[in-house]
Amino acid sequence: MARRRNQATTAEYTVQVPMQPVDRPILSSPYEEPSEYWMYDLKSGEASRAPGRRPAGHWYRDESAADDEQAAMLTEENWEGLELANKLRADVSRWRANDYEGATPTTRKLLHHWRRDDLVRRLFFCQIEAVETVIYLNELRFSGRTPRFRPRFTEDDLTVTQDTPSDDKLEPFRRMACKMATGSGKTVVMAMLIAWSFCNRGRQPSDVRFPSAAIVVCPNLTIKERLQVLSPDSPGNYYGEFDLVPTEMRGLLNTGRVLITNWHQFALESEHAEGGTTYQVVNKGEESPDAFVRRVLGAAGDRGEVMVLNDEGHHAYRPRPVAGSQLTADDKDESETATVWSQGLDRINSSCGIRFCLDLSATPFYFNESTGHPVGQPFPWIVSDFSLVDAIESGIVKIPRLPVDDVAGLPEPRYFRLWKSIDDELVPNQRRSGNGRGPKPDVMWEKAQSALLTLASQYKERFEYIQEGSPGQDKTPPAMILVCNDMEHAEIFYEKISGERTETATVTEKGKRKSVKIAEYGHGSVFPEIFANTADQRRTVLIDSKTVKSNQHGELDSRSADVRRIVDTVGKPGEPGADIRCVVSVQMLNEGWDANNVTHVLGLRAFRSQLLCEQVVGRGLRRMDYTPDPETGLLTEEYVDVYGIPFSVIPYKGRPKDKRTPEDRPKHRVVSMDERSDLELRFPNVEGYSFALQRDLIRADVSAMERLSIDPFRDPTALFIKAQVGYEVGRPSLFGPGDFEEQSRDEFYESTHIQTIKFRIARRIVDVLTRFAPDVDPEDSGISEIRASRHLLFPQVFKLVDEFVATKVDFNGVHECELGMERYMKRATDRLTYAIEPNVAEGEPPLIPIVNRYKPVGSTAEVDFKTVAAVHSTTKSHLNQVVLDTKTWESAAAFRLEESPVVKSYAKNDRLGLHIGYEYDGVSRYYEPDFLVRLTNDVNLVLEIKGYQSDEDSAKHEAAHRWVRALNNWGRMGQWQFEVCHEPQMLGEMLREWVRDD
Repeated sequence: MARRRNQATTAEYTVQVPMQPVDRPILSSPYEEPSEYWMYDLKSGEASRAPGRRPAGHWYRDESAADDEQAAMLTEENWEGLELANKLRADVSRWRANDYEGATPTTRKLLHHWRRDDLVRRLFFCQIEAVETVIYLNELRFSGRTPRFRPRFTEDDLTVTQDTPSDDKLEPFRRMACKMATGSGKTVVMAMLIAWSFCNRGRQPSDVRFPSAAIVVCPNLTIKERLQVLSPDSPGNYYGEFDLVPTEMRGLLNTGRVLITNWHQFALESEHAEGGTTYQVVNKGEESPDAFVRRVLGAAGDRGEVMVLNDEGHHAYRPRPVAGSQLTADDKDESETATVWSQGLDRINSSCGIRFCLDLSATPFYFNESTGHPVGQPFPWIVSDFSLVDAIESGIVKIPRLPVDDVAGLPEPRYFRLWKSIDDELVPNQRRSGNGRGPKPDVMWEKAQSALLTLASQYKERFEYIQEGSPGQDKTPPAMILVCNDMEHAEIFYEKISGERTETATVTEKGKRKSVKIAEYGHGSVFPEIFANTADQRRTVLIDSKTVKSNQHGELDSRSADVRRIVDTVGKPGEPGADIRCVVSVQMLNEGWDANNVTHVLGLRAFRSQLLCEQVVGRGLRRMDYTPDPETGLLTEEYVDVYGIPFSVIPYKGRPKDKRTPEDRPKHRVVSMDERSDLELRFPNVEGYSFALQRDLIRADVSAMERLSIDPFRDPTALFIKAQVGYEVGRPSLFGPGDFEEQSRDEFYESTHIQTIKFRIARRIVDVLTRFAPDVDPEDSGISEIRASRHLLFPQVFKLVDEFVATKVDFNGVHECELGMERYMKRATDRLTYAIEPNVAEGEPPLIPIVNRYKPVGSTAEVDFKTVAAVHSTTKSHLNQVVLDTKTWESAAAFRLEESPVVKSYAKNDRLGLHIGYEYDGVSRYYEPDFLVRLTNDVNLVLEIKGYQSDEDSAKHEAAHRWVRALNNWGRMGQWQFEVCHEPQMLGEMLREWVRDD
């Protein structure tokens, strides 16, 4: 079968020379578009840094060049560009630069929100780009709209996104695929798309571009359970965990419906089934598309066109007939999965319609001959690509480490191409007969034993390194994975490592004799003190997809469910798999494996392609910690040692076999301590404020407000603009709508009076308070609508502005009309808006907080993270230790809090989740104070440690004061205060003052 290639984007290379290791594989921040990448010289194997971004593409092997397994291992691989993905990447980049022109206001607001650098859990660039691409196609291109620029992705290219069934009676539907490396956050991308669709439909109920139902389809129960975070009403849902939806839009999520299912439910119901039971006398005929949708989708099928999100979507293809082919049982199973999955999509489209179907996968390719497509060919509808290599260079996943020769610095051939090295040494009587699949099991054990022992000894060093750590360090045992060719090989390695074997015995039960399998525990051959199983403790586990195969409904029997539960929870404290050190698998671990403590991987199988190498290596690359280095902005390096997987185009680091590496030092685990539950700190998750006026009376304590400083070193040549016609149109600023004429600074000073500037600031504040601001999205104010008379509010606001300008603005010797600069007007508006509240003394209801409906309260009890930063143990905190940042003042403050007699409990606000919304220069942001402290008088003190205080810091502090006032008015979570400490050595006295004042 000929392979279709685009010659313009295809380069053919010989992949035979092992690539050389690189010292620092991470080149880019995960939050920014990659700006350089590792380029390998495929003749010498040397790596160099190339500027720009790596084009989207993939490596493949021409299957026509290899007639047997041995030849396939030696065949050269070629690189092919993903032409359409590269075109779309360029178009989406221009669309982003044009501020998403043509998108709805709701879409633009969401995209701006997701790109914020102060989100509690900042989103990766690859996640945002994948979502941008889908939105660009759906909102613009699928709807017949074109951007102002000339797109590289043409109208002809759009035909590729049509998935056409083989049955010409069925209608095609739009289909896309996002290629995203394992560990790059595909579930978050799904949540972002659901939020985008539901929020838009909620705002525009008649706009069918935005489905109000999302159908999430997955391959197994493990993934289905994990995807429950996509349900907006599920505990721990991603919309709240990742702050994916601005506060004022949260309610719009409830306008849509999310259904999470697995492909097994797409199988047609038996013609003889009725109410879930099969009767021979019943014969209803084949299930119709409408009946299928009612059974599978339920109420979600009554909402018109749906959005389908296929997780691990490489299983959802349309198999073609394979003439004269003898398919294996595995191939037949895969073909059946693909057929049921794709035909289920056709029935959904026939009944209620599919707006678009999106496949999310690290490998959206055709994998084997059963597909009827060229092996290794990518799905034609791939629209975005962020590969494993990109993920490594961005630090999103761990870095593979290979054993290298101490002199040459290149991978040692035997440990690099282990299967081939063993296969080359075999004589005929060492090979298995019949199937020709490599060495006999006992021969494989004998030949691979040295590689296993070398890797296991490195594991032992790392295991002991971790166990020797201090009490505050993470003691979770690392995990080693063995990927075997088949069950015969897996069983002998499992028995040798675990020391466990199964014997058949005959027992009598209720008078009847029957055979049962009994586990016997012996002495393992590989560091038994670490890996051997006992009757009381399982340290090594064997898993094969066949042994945990689900039934037609996607359900597991009790034994399979137990095994799957153990494997799914490897590395998770308190779970069945917490103490697993070694996982022996057949072929490859199923999708859904998300253990992040894998440190060693051994490939004991044939690897016929770079794609397969990527898949197996990828199972061990999930990171443990996502904290960037404060100095570089890059994620810190984490490693997994890899033997026997001959990848040739993945950046890796070399490791001498017999050298203990300092980067393997254990991480510190910061976690709440159950025995200190009396020191727990709780705080509300405030999303906004209720500002309900009854008599239109407001107040503000201007004397307590932060100062506003005018920069005396301004650009003397800066120009101002003024409206040519009409006072209401223009504002003194450097930017603005309408027709304007330029003025020099002196001309502006002469033509403008300070009273005019005060008037305009007052008008802006009234606009924000009453949610009628013409130049700002009114929802950014963070408060509920005030139903008040503008003419009654304005004189009160103007009086406050007048007092603020007179007492809180430092002009630093410049003309007072400099306040008319747009940035200062915005800052003055923000500060006063934060300070204004209902005049309670005159009978108005107080300002109170609006808390997150999904997670109203945060707590130190939820903290559990790992870090490589320095830490210090605690005695007065619910958390076991505090991270010592590079900010020495914060570290000094932590020591003062520990020793202070008036501190009952404290916690550093590091992944605690306490954040306060504020606005600065027209941009909404989050502020995370440094500490949360409970004093002995039960005052909850929000504490900031600050040396130099910038103008933006002042805006943060003003917002914190409003946050505190609202909580104290609310009164449901005790008394709160906010304090800024500029000198840590004085912190103790400052804390005592708070207690004395009480």
